[in-house]
Amino acid sequence: MFLMDLPFSSPELTSNNAYELMDVDAIQKALGRSRASVYRYANTDPTQGLLNLPYDPTRLNPELRQSDREPLLFHPTEVSRFARDVLKMKQVTIQVQEPTQNETNRLLREILQELKSLNQAIASLRQP
Repeated sequence: MFLMDLPFSSPELTSNNAYELMDVDAIQKALGRSRASVYRYANTDPTQGLLNLPYDPTRLNPELRQSDREPLLFHPTEVSRFARDVLKMKQVTIQVQEPTQNETNRLLREILQELKSLNQAIASLRQP
């Protein structure tokens, strides 16, 4: 049986809600594997210097990166898919949580709210 604990319903996963991607440490903890094995599972090629390899269903596929200096981050559903399909784990619990509120997130939410209100004001001016 496959189990994924989510603090919100599935339709919210497809919306624009922000939630944290998983780093290597979080995957190590969730899967009970060593840090080295998580890196071996990852669909990366550090020897060739290639960043974003094509999707490989037998590997743990990270999110797209712009630079090799960016950390490997994985979507929680990708981690659970890998655990279920490749590692053949019967039960995996991946808990998705909203990121902790920090000053940057607060400021971005305020900017988004301001843009929405400007958009509404412009739309109301265009209506006859």
